[in-house]
Amino acid sequence: MAVASGAAVPPPASAAAPAFVPPPDSAIPDNEFGKQVKLGQRIFNNTGQEAPKFVGNSLTCANCHLDAGRLADSAPLWAAYVAYPAYRRKTGQVNTFTERLQGCFVYSMNGKAPPAGDNVLVALESYAFFLAKGAPVGTSLPGRGYPAPDDPPLAMDFARGELVFQKKCALCHGADGQGQSSHGAVVFPPLWGPQSFNWGAGMGVIKNAAAFIQGNMPLSQGNTLTDQEAWDVAMFMDSHERPQDPRFTGSIAETRQKHHDSPDDMYGLTVNGQLLGKGVGPTVKP
Repeated sequence: MAVASGAAVPPPASAAAPAFVPPPDSAIPDNEFGKQVKLGQRIFNNTGQEAPKFVGNSLTCANCHLDAGRLADSAPLWAAYVAYPAYRRKTGQVNTFTERLQGCFVYSMNGKAPPAGDNVLVALESYAFFLAKGAPVGTSLPGRGYPAPDDPPLAMDFARGELVFQKKCALCHGADGQGQSSHGAVVFPPLWGPQSFNWGAGMGVIKNAAAFIQGNMPLSQGNTLTDQEAWDVAMFMDSHERPQDPRFTGSIAETRQKHHDSPDDMYGLTVNGQLLGKGVGPTVKP
């Protein structure tokens, strides 16, 4: 069909945006910056050993961000780096990437936030910057976060979730959910209890946990659970006691109303006769 001179030509239908691929470790430069990148990678993979002052449990960053923060659909580090600064509903303000990392230490690691400029944060940011090389800034890249599962056909159920856990999860995480270690190193992380993430962590929101689980679990067998199984086992996992929310006001009911008032959050609810939110282990203030 002829097109008049100067008329706008509609663009051809385009395929989906290509997946971003972070650079390989072999591309880390052999200089001072490269040293910081390698340190950040070590902190990411062995957080408690490399940053013990700021970690209060036995988790590592790589437990929730698989393949050392590289894996798409597992909240990869490269996709997060180019998305900040950004407004976060959790904090009610615009947060920088530094502040986002500090929050991970406070909640997911049940620890303390490294102060801005601390070498731990500089190294982690350097590693994230390296992984994001070539990625467009300010774009929600394909593979960012966790792919959300569809709503379950049935209401979430603790008993069904326990069956899924026993069948699909206990082999790695233990029948008691406390994970497994080898030669002093945690191989599979605890899912609840004093060495897991605290009540303020994002994984304590059932929808987030279901998304991570369905997309990535069992390890190397992601997307094998049904939507119902993912929601049920996430509800089961998040219906166990864990370290107190650092934002705890002294009242479980008040803390739930202020920070956990959602059907996706078990904090402050009673399950099997037990009120959740009392906390286990030391309470860490941000």
